[in-house]
Amino acid sequence: MPEISRFLGIVILMYFDEHNPPHFHVRYNDFRASVGISDLNVIEGHLPARVRSLVQEWAEAHQEELLQIWNTKEFHKVAPLV
Repeated sequence: MPEISRFLGIVILMYFDEHNPPHFHVRYNDFRASVGISDLNVIEGHLPARVRSLVQEWAEAHQEELLQIWNTKEFHKVAPLV
């Protein structure tokens, strides 16, 4: 699963042969979650509130880009949250 971004100990990954709805995966220490691209809600798993907030902030800034990666399966790095 390609890593598409990393910031503040948070790793964002995306599988390219995954099921719908479009989503990405988040790893933070021992926490794991899948987050929907369209609504930015956690689909599965759990993240601490602060990490979830940071992931949502990052995803809002890159939502169109994330959907494009999902649809085209063209991997590239996405800028981290700064």
